[in-house]
Amino acid sequence: MRANGVQIRICGKVQGVGFRPFVWQQAKLGLRLGDVCNDSAGVLVRLYGDDADFIAALYQHCPPLARIDSTHVEPFNWPAIPSDFVIRESGAGAMSTQIVPDAATCPACLAEMNDPDERRYRYPFINCTHCGPRFTIINAMPYDRPLTVMAAFPLCPACEAEYRHPADRRFHAQPVACAECGPWLTWKNGEHRAEKEAALQAAIAMLDAGGIVAVKGVGGFHLACDAGHAPAVARLRVRKNRPAKPLAVMLPNASGLPLEAASLLTTPAAPIVLVDKSRVHGLCDDIAPMLAEVGVMLPANPLQHLLMQALARPLVMTSGNLSGKPPALTNAQALDDLAEIADGFLLHNRDIVQRMDDSVVRQSGEMLRRSRGYVPDALPLPPGFHDVPPLLCLGADMKNTFSLVRGDQVVLSQHFGDLTDDGVEHQWQQALRLMQAIYDFTPQAVVADFHDGYRASRWATDSGLPVQRVLHHHAHIAACLAEHDWPLDGGEVIAMALDGIGMGENGALWGGECLRVSYRHCEHLGGLPAVALPGGDLAARQPWRNLLAHCLAFVPEWTTYAQTQTLRQQNWSLLEKAISRGLNSPQASSCGRLFDAVACALDCAPTALSYEGEAACRLEALASTCHGVTHPVVMPVQDNHLDLAAFWLSWLRWQATPAEKAWAFHDALAHGVATLMRHYAEQDSISTLAFGGGVLHNALLRARLTHYLDDFTLLFPKRLPAGDGAISYGQAVIAAARL
Repeated sequence: MRANGVQIRICGKVQGVGFRPFVWQQAKLGLRLGDVCNDSAGVLVRLYGDDADFIAALYQHCPPLARIDSTHVEPFNWPAIPSDFVIRESGAGAMSTQIVPDAATCPACLAEMNDPDERRYRYPFINCTHCGPRFTIINAMPYDRPLTVMAAFPLCPACEAEYRHPADRRFHAQPVACAECGPWLTWKNGEHRAEKEAALQAAIAMLDAGGIVAVKGVGGFHLACDAGHAPAVARLRVRKNRPAKPLAVMLPNASGLPLEAASLLTTPAAPIVLVDKSRVHGLCDDIAPMLAEVGVMLPANPLQHLLMQALARPLVMTSGNLSGKPPALTNAQALDDLAEIADGFLLHNRDIVQRMDDSVVRQSGEMLRRSRGYVPDALPLPPGFHDVPPLLCLGADMKNTFSLVRGDQVVLSQHFGDLTDDGVEHQWQQALRLMQAIYDFTPQAVVADFHDGYRASRWATDSGLPVQRVLHHHAHIAACLAEHDWPLDGGEVIAMALDGIGMGENGALWGGECLRVSYRHCEHLGGLPAVALPGGDLAARQPWRNLLAHCLAFVPEWTTYAQTQTLRQQNWSLLEKAISRGLNSPQASSCGRLFDAVACALDCAPTALSYEGEAACRLEALASTCHGVTHPVVMPVQDNHLDLAAFWLSWLRWQATPAEKAWAFHDALAHGVATLMRHYAEQDSISTLAFGGGVLHNALLRARLTHYLDDFTLLFPKRLPAGDGAISYGQAVIAAARL
């Protein structure tokens, strides 16, 4: 029998974004009959008659948070002519559709919240199908209210009517609520308790008086204080044990910021954006000490909007955790963990299912930390990858993310941080279980780093599943290639992986490697020479140890140079003996430790670092105050390695200001790396060069590399972090290519 209708399968970001009511409205406009529903594969539309012009209209008028990746049409036979176009109940099954990230408050909800005539006036949990929490409230799929934390809040008649009406902005907006039926605020400060508007006013008064307030948000807690009140910021640093790491700042608006930054800040993702510190006013000096950039954000949820409207000045909004510990997610955890930090607690009773830190990007769009607003947006595998079986890729232990791979897509998790902390690892394992359950994902194999000491690698071994191993730096480069859609059979590139330390071939510790890379293969060509790490892990926290190791290896008369004065003040002779005997002094070709050594020589790094990358960030900030200089500093290539003896001697002998010497180091390193890469690229007739590793977050180094290699096609990480936050994605494409 000939079909009398069509069935349209729509895949992409089409659940939780108002897509079904949008389809319903398009059908009504076109006087179409049939139905639409959500299921595990996306959205399914059944029409009576043909699909003429209907699919084109869907693409043309797609809702703001939605994205159509594909449509597939096939005949469908209606047993009886439908009398209307309706929205059917959702189906279940294995997930292949995309879950939507949490989205910043939309203009319509913000206007409604500020309108005294609206029933959600000043309601701090206002949302609609175009904004509000998504991923952080999901317990299971499909994305319907009974399977979210909002199941605890039965809808009042007014909200129920909005939720059920296809023409309403809140049709099937799962977090929909109002002051009558939804979550509410509470305030706790010693014995003082308050609820709802009184709780909000108590928090505002505390912040206005210079206090520190723990604020529960969408994906965790923030610690807030007045960013222009130096004593408040100083107290926060002391209590949180965060002496120097920069603090993120929430601004009332984007006035005075560069257009590129303002555009990013006002997207639905609403990330933290790093901008030139001189462009931001009203901050005390201790917000981002000795750095050129500061991270700024705009209010991303209604509660933050209400706070900023009342205070109208910059607020510190830093993660709600003890230094080195995971962010608090529950009220009880916050009250316990943050008791010695916060003067008061602005809480609410909507649970947080998924931890979701603020994402961090540069105003250029370069991703530094991918989390809230971007996760769990699926990433496509590059051209040539098809029908990949389910693989669970576990990433690295630092700046950890994990990835779920299936078909032709990768779901990259949010940022977790350092898995060596038991609390972080516990949150990581919870998220692993939840995401596999949400996506009905059963991996056929696990992919892990070669470093057996990683907790992620040990988890892989204990999983009972087949385990594939991937080199750390191969993963860095593969992630960069994949984000640039380098095809599966695109051939080889010459690559440079620059970071702190990762496990290389035969147990070697790598961190400055020139590689010939495809997805399937990785050949080591050269790079930085290996230098001792005196004290092992201590070398990553005490820059002077690295300066000593470099001086002993490359500068015979190092004690005669002025730049080694800081080093001579340390008890270096015992460490010299340990290095000579190879006692707890493993060899590593680490670019990160080279940066530490140079920063120590210029006295712009503390004796002991308080956060990862502190010395390198300060060195880059110092260099950025110099706008280029002609210099004699060299880092030539000798026997396929950068000649650090020539570098140190030329650099130490050159008389110049600290800023000029910092800039010259960046320039000499870039020139040396460029020379090495150019040699192999020209030898093998390769025109594309790729880069990866956390050192590539250094904007000045990127600029100088681009300067020296502008006749090649250069691939730098941008949409994904250059550092370990993209390792699991690199593992995913390598493992998929091997299959």
